[in-house]
Amino acid sequence: MTSNIKNLFRLKTVPIEENHNTNPTTESLTIESTEESRKRTYHESGYRDGTRNSGNHTALSICLDAIYSKFQNEEKQLVEKQSKLKEPYLNEQKNKETEIKGLMVSLDNKEEKLNNIGEDIKNVQDKIESLKFEINDLPRNPEAYSVKATKGASTKFWIGLILLIPISLYLFTFYISTSYSAFFKSFDANGNIIQSVLDAQAFNKAWAEGPLEGAFVTLIPFVFLGLGYLIHMFGENKSFGNYAKIALLFIITFVFDAILAYEIESKLYELNKTFNTPPFDLSVAFTKNQFWGIIFAGFIVYIIWGLVFDFVMKEHKEKDKIKNEQIRRQKDILIHQERILDFEKQKEEVRNSIGSIKELIAKAKGRIEELQNIIDGVIIPTKDYKLYASEYMQGWITYMSEKLAVSQSVKQDMIEECKKQYNYNLNKVGANSDSQNSVYMSVL
Repeated sequence: MTSNIKNLFRLKTVPIEENHNTNPTTESLTIESTEESRKRTYHESGYRDGTRNSGNHTALSICLDAIYSKFQNEEKQLVEKQSKLKEPYLNEQKNKETEIKGLMVSLDNKEEKLNNIGEDIKNVQDKIESLKFEINDLPRNPEAYSVKATKGASTKFWIGLILLIPISLYLFTFYISTSYSAFFKSFDANGNIIQSVLDAQAFNKAWAEGPLEGAFVTLIPFVFLGLGYLIHMFGENKSFGNYAKIALLFIITFVFDAILAYEIESKLYELNKTFNTPPFDLSVAFTKNQFWGIIFAGFIVYIIWGLVFDFVMKEHKEKDKIKNEQIRRQKDILIHQERILDFEKQKEEVRNSIGSIKELIAKAKGRIEELQNIIDGVIIPTKDYKLYASEYMQGWITYMSEKLAVSQSVKQDMIEECKKQYNYNLNKVGANSDSQNSVYMSVL
């Protein structure tokens, strides 16, 4: 560093005055470059200003400021040099403009994608609303949605079910009572016939007599209900075989009811039997009103129960068709809602991308403005300024070393003070050694 400073302030071997007084011949003249001529001019200016100010370091500070202003003005006039210096900034500006165009295209694509996602979300929401409407409208107009179900199936089902419950309770009561009366009850001659057939305490009496009797009268109604269920199941598949099975089941039910009626009527007949009364048999049973009354009180109601049960099951099947279609649409709604969540995530990602692109565009535009300010101003090559400032300083020091009439120690102190002013000036204008390859921009 010390050697560099010494080289910077190395004195020229030819005094400035001699250069002015020298009158060389035409043959010895050489065409100096503009740069060398400029260097000489700064050197001469330094020598001249040092002479006028007796090498004063305070005056040097003012002169260096003036020199820098002069350098700025000179650089401004060098159009070709300015164009060359500004060329990298112009290229960067063009690159930034191209970058902005690309970012704008990307921004348009992202905004279009955002709009498309918004349209997709709206379409899915419309589908959800349509599915909700269909769920509510299906029970009223199933044929409108190609569902082969009877309109109003739900209402018919509940009406049939309401009728089926009391009929089932009746059959339970009837078969518990008649089966107890037919197989376990002992009739007495003092009891009323109707009361004897339909015993209100049949269930309790049967269990009181034993678990076998209780279980028999409790479970026997389920046999008839099971027969009714089988009749319904065979009736679903229409075929000759199934029809034969249904006829057989009806016959079995009728025969069972007839057995119950025969047993009860037989017990009642024995109560009123005399020596002249013929023995009880089917021919006698067929002539008794109670016999047929018991059969029809059970069998006819059983047929009614079977028809209502069959109707309820069919309506339930129709209702299930509608219900299944409603469930399918509800599942579709859940799928569409998941799609909306995915679209919302995509939408958020695109929004973030748009924000990032806008940031990049703003930064690029800001940089273009900075570059435009540089292009519109004067670019000061600090490395060149340092070169010419050193020439000026050499001229100033040359005067002090050769012409200043002071002691050597005082002169040396003055030179050191001038060096400090010189370095201060370089730091102030950004031409120090750390940034000598950078440029200094000044808008004039």
